[in-house]
Amino acid sequence: MGLSRRAYAQHRGISEKAVRKAIATGRITLEPDGTIDPAKADREWEAQTDPAKQTTRRPAGKPLPRAARKAVDDTLADAGPVGPAAFMRARAAREMIGAQTAKVKLAKLKGELVDKAKATALVFDLARRERDAWMNWPPRVAAVMAAELGVDPHLMEQVLEHHLRRHLAELAEIEIELG
Repeated sequence: MGLSRRAYAQHRGISEKAVRKAIATGRITLEPDGTIDPAKADREWEAQTDPAKQTTRRPAGKPLPRAARKAVDDTLADAGPVGPAAFMRARAAREMIGAQTAKVKLAKLKGELVDKAKATALVFDLARRERDAWMNWPPRVAAVMAAELGVDPHLMEQVLEHHLRRHLAELAEIEIELG
């Protein structure tokens, strides 16, 4: 004697409705007494269920383990034989990419992400303004400094400008990587 529909549903961790549907569509067969042999039904279920129609999902908020991600990557890289296992792994990869895409979109909507091109342009503009401000500094202060030191104002401006250009050239060598 086998299990009732309800007991088999509990055995598989699914709803009783799913068991009734599997019986109606012929994916699993009943014993002559109307019960379900769990071992036989499990084999039939696995063999005759389309992986694309599986509705088993991971609980929300739980990331896939690193080993699972590696398995998906390896499977997709190998592009091995097509079958239910390969299909499920490819589907898992698609779901992971979809989740990551949604996470990025949400971060962008929240204002937590910035456009790389805009950030680069902003940094470039800021650096140019800073450079221009420093280039205008020697002519403004050279006369005052020359008077305090008792030297020729034109010579003071030339010396300040020479050292400032060397310093700015050193700063220009610094490369910034954004991303």
